[in-house]
Formats: sequence, structure tokens, C-alpha cells
Amino acid sequence: MLRSLFAGISGLRTHQTLMDVVSNNIANVNTTGFKASSATFQDTLSQTLRAAGAPSSASGGLNPAQVGLGVQLAGITTNFGQGSTQTTGRNTDLMIQGDGFFVMKSGSQQLYTRAGAFNFDSNGLLVNSEGMAVQGWAAVNGVVNTDGPLGDLLVPAGTQIPPVASTTFTGAGNIPAGTTTPQSLGQSIYDTAGNAHSLSVVLTPTGPNSFSVAVTDQTDPSSTVTAGTLQFNADGSYDPASTAATITTADGTAVTIDLSGATMYGGSKSFAVTKVDGAAAGTLQQFQIEQDGSIIGTFSNGQRQTLGKLALANFTNPAGLTKVGSTAFSISSNSGLPQIGIAGSGSLGTLMGGSLEMSNVDLAREFTNLIIAQRGFQANSRVITTSDTLLQELVDLKR
Repeated sequence: MLRSLFAGISGLRTHQTLMDVVSNNIANVNTTGFKASSATFQDTLSQTLRAAGAPSSASGGLNPAQVGLGVQLAGITTNFGQGSTQTTGRNTDLMIQGDGFFVMKSGSQQLYTRAGAFNFDSNGLLVNSEGMAVQGWAAVNGVVNTDGPLGDLLVPAGTQIPPVASTTFTGAGNIPAGTTTPQSLGQSIYDTAGNAHSLSVVLTPTGPNSFSVAVTDQTDPSSTVTAGTLQFNADGSYDPASTAATITTADGTAVTIDLSGATMYGGSKSFAVTKVDGAAAGTLQQFQIEQDGSIIGTFSNGQRQTLGKLALANFTNPAGLTKVGSTAFSISSNSGLPQIGIAGSGSLGTLMGGSLEMSNVDLAREFTNLIIAQRGFQANSRVITTSDTLLQELVDLKR
């Protein structure tokens, strides 16, 4: 009789745990990056009333006669299925499409999360709402070494990039056949200090299919210039026998005037400056985070440069991670070590900027589990009530 009482008590206890798991899932239905859990049960040891017997020549075999002693919790498993997408429009909000976790640093501890609601603090450090620093690799002059150690991602306001000296002034397009008037091009180049030099390139006809190329630095007449020639074949195509004009600024910046893309066909004129490399010093204006986690800054000089790259981590057994609160996980002895990599590589998912991954809690399923937990608890309480009634009948026998 006491076995049924203890079995009923174990049923109450485990169904209470199921209620706890379900209620926590429902409470976090709108928690960013939350992963729902599920509880599973298993029976406890059974008491053997009669052991099994092997068949013999005189009788058949006997099955064991056992009475179960109740139920116990087998485990609570985290479901790492993909949550739905919520578009926020904030360029620091990130969502992982696929497997992987953001790597965070909380003090000296390394944690992992699917919640990508990040922002920059007053020092330019990329952090979450708990102040945990997002980990990745910082760029040096636009180059990221992903083989190096992880570190904080710092993008302070007013970040500057140094100037880039010009090397090539490119002109291309068509000069109408039979042109007898000079052709002019004008554009600024930049020296090593980032100073702009306004160039004037004048093409003067010297024959039916040839021009002399003269360069003038209108900003600094002390620049050294070398004249060149532009020649065309009989069919109007560029003649490689042409010689390039050059200019060397006072600080030693050498720029080549590249006109190899010019043609001399019949038709309208399209000859123009197509590209001048180099740039002045620039200040960070805005940034965006790419699918591979690269933080790309756009600067006031029109240049774009990589400022850093976020790291993602994956595990052999993500379900073995330990929840530590704030939608974060820590490694455990059964999760395996973190496998750090770049978004989109290996088994790691890609990043979507301006979006967040919502909770993967299925309310319909949780409400069903709520009913199951309620009925299971109710049924086990009836077992205890019935067992108590039988015991009372036993006690009343002596009356």
C-alpha cells in the first residue's frame, strides 16, 4: 500500500518540475534569443516480487513479476531550433541564421549567446545590455588576422583613417576621330600627407592619330612633371607605343597618368577621368556589419575600411551548455570546447544585420504541455487520495 503512496508522490514531484519548465518557457515567449526547454521522465527502480524462471522439461518459463516504485526526471533538454526573425532596423542588432553563438566576455569569463541586441558604449566598445563585451578580431589598417587571439571590438567615435597617396590618374573613353582641338582633363590627387593637388591634363593633337600629354599641378608648381604621348592605331584602338605622363609632388608622391583606356573611333566624345586612387585623411561617418561579421566603416573621404570582425562559436553538443542567465551559456564538461570561427564558414551560420532572433517557444505546444502537467499532477494526487482511503479502510477493520 505504501508503494502506491510513494509512487503518487514521485508523480507529483516530477509533474511539478514539468510545470516549472513549461511556465519558464511561457514567461520567456518574447525573450530575444531564448531557447525553450523540455522535460522528459523515466521510471524508477522496480521491486521484484518474483524473479524470472527459465523453461524446463516439466514446465514453461516464468516472466518476472515487478512493481514499479514511481517516476523520476530523466532530463531537461534545451531546444536550439531557429527562432523567428524580428526586424529592428538598428545596425548593431544581429541575428545568426543557422548554427553558432556570439562570443561574449563577462569579466574574466567567456560566455555564449544567441541574443544579438548590441550597442556601442561611451568608449566605443560593442556590448550587450548587460555590459558584456562582444568578442572578435580588431583590424589593423583594414586587415583582420582571424588566426590571432579574440579581443574586444572597439570602434570609438571620431575614428580616423590615414591618408592614402595617389599612384594612378586614369582617363578613358572615346575621342572622336579627326579631332583637332586639345582635350582637357582635371581632377585632384593626394600626396602622402593627404594634401590635395589639383591636376590639369591637356592632350594636344600632334598628328592624325597622336597627342602630346602635358600635366600641370595647379596647387603646387614645384611638382616635377614628365610629358607623355597618346597614340592610336589606324583602327582607332590604343597604341601601346604611347608613353605615360607622370607627376611627382614635392614630398615624393609619384602619380602615373594612365590613358590606356582611350579610343579614337567615329562617334561622340566620352573621354573623361574614370578613376583617381588615393584619399585624404577621413573620419568615421557610419558603419555596417556584413554577413561574415566584418564591421565596415564608411569615412568622410569616401573610403571604406574593415574595422574588425565578430567571432562565432559552435559546440559538438550545444545541449550540454549550462544556462547562466541573461540568455547566456557557459561551457560544461559535456558541451565540448568552443570551435571559434567566422560567420558563414564551416558549420557556422551567417549574420543578418538590423534583425534579432526571437524566442523559439511554441505557445500552442506549451499550452498543451500545461494541460498535460495539470492532468498528470491531478491524477497522481488522486492516487494518493485513493491509497489513503484504502489505508483508512484497513485501520477501520478493528472497529
